[in-house]
Amino acid sequence: MSEKLEQIIELVSDYISEKHESETWTPGEDWVAYSGPVFDEKEYIAAVRQILDGWMIFGKNAREFELKFPSKLGKLYGSLTNSGSSANLLMVAATKSRRFPKQLKDGDKIITPVVCFPTTINPIIQNNLVPVFVDVELPSVNLDLDRVEEALESDPDIKGIMFAHVLGNPPDMDRLMALVEKYDLVFLEDACDALGSYYDGKKLGSYGDMSTCSFFPAHHMTMGEGGFIATNSQKTRTALASIRDWGRACYCNSMKPGNVTSETACGNRFKNWLPGLKDAVYDHRYVFDEIGYNLKPLDLQAAMGLQQLEKLPMLDAARRENWAKLRAIFEPYAQYFHMPEATEKSDPCWFAFLLTIKEGAPFSRSDIVNHLEGLKIQTRSYFSGNILAHPGYVHLAEEYGDMYETFPNAQLITTNSFFLGTYVGLTDEKLEYIKEAVDGFFSEKQG
Repeated sequence: MSEKLEQIIELVSDYISEKHESETWTPGEDWVAYSGPVFDEKEYIAAVRQILDGWMIFGKNAREFELKFPSKLGKLYGSLTNSGSSANLLMVAATKSRRFPKQLKDGDKIITPVVCFPTTINPIIQNNLVPVFVDVELPSVNLDLDRVEEALESDPDIKGIMFAHVLGNPPDMDRLMALVEKYDLVFLEDACDALGSYYDGKKLGSYGDMSTCSFFPAHHMTMGEGGFIATNSQKTRTALASIRDWGRACYCNSMKPGNVTSETACGNRFKNWLPGLKDAVYDHRYVFDEIGYNLKPLDLQAAMGLQQLEKLPMLDAARRENWAKLRAIFEPYAQYFHMPEATEKSDPCWFAFLLTIKEGAPFSRSDIVNHLEGLKIQTRSYFSGNILAHPGYVHLAEEYGDMYETFPNAQLITTNSFFLGTYVGLTDEKLEYIKEAVDGFFSEKQG
């Protein structure tokens, strides 16, 4: 049996090697993608091994990943989940747990930027908390700390703040953390775009009470889907593990189905876990002490993630280098854009290269985006833009009056911002093609 397995693994390795060797890219015919997974044979072999092992759900690979990954966000503990969206949901849900040191209650308010992705806002609403929207700054698109301070001074019901570091670039973390401390806020730090980024030598993800990361294929590393929540609080980690596992009270891990015994667990599975039943014995694996979900990842995801962890230094270095090359491409035309800049004291590992067209420029976003996309260069708008302009959220906008006046920068970003990718697949050949496309566009506009 083991001989056949090794034959399969060898064939997988040969297939992936041949596949990569045969891959070509033709300018103008093949897309310059803005993102994508960076796999070699190691990720595929790890996944195949796990499939053939027959253990699909959360298992030994996931537990190993949970031990190795928290340090990447500057934390001690963490929980692996099935997506970055689930990570944010779990993070917010954990703030309602009795185990969370600053437990929130229904109706408490959370500051969040109006320019965001739905996965920042949705968990706030789903957990009976109230989002308080603030405008963002230009060119960073991070939340405007002046507006944050104004909101905190005027509303004592604000108990927390939650935001994503924009494309890997943080706000002024010194000022932000001073506000967090002054108002005793819960800080929920979305580092989904910021893996490998630093502020003043400190990892992004290390500042919050909890922080999250995403392993969607577009992100810095991937396991197909997946997400992570990190914390320094053991009690919070327990709450996260329970909420992720239906709210289950039993945290013992078993390697094989039906094998939760005294040899593999605490030895206290069967006792009076439900005092309301008087002296009745009950199975601890079916005692629930949190309101939870089933948000566990597959173990094959974690198997691939462990291989990606080994590549992370290379992946991060490539993103920094490609961002710098994209900035050089657009630098001659800087008069038309709010050009991206790293926040003072920061070292971003950039998720993407973001541009916001200045008002009065002799072209629109549609003009340049259609030009690039017509040459098969992928672009993306900056996620939602002003989230309150979207049908699913417009009911939340009423108290803010005229959105153009209340959130002027958000409105500009909604109409004028777009980005290109920075990932490893953006080779020098593709970057040169982008340069030719950009130079060609402005040659027409200026000539």
